[in-house]
Amino acid sequence: MPRKYLLTATMPDGYVKTIGPTATPFTHYWRIVAELENGRTEVFWGHTKSLAEASRKRAATKDAARQRGWKSYRFEVVEVERSEP
Repeated sequence: MPRKYLLTATMPDGYVKTIGPTATPFTHYWRIVAELENGRTEVFWGHTKSLAEASRKRAATKDAARQRGWKSYRFEVVEVERSEP
């Protein structure tokens, strides 16, 4: 049976996201914080198996911003830390 780990991502603003336990070899966590025209905020997030995979999300974010009419957005990627459950 594959060994399972907890994955922890700490964002620049101090937000901490814990993923798992999981045996999937995720290496990065990404987050989009979008500000809408009405002042509300939407948050989208996910985890990937490489920095390159996470970086491809950044390119798609520009299209999403245009399609959804976001006033502004932040796209952030951090490396996750692996620990025992």
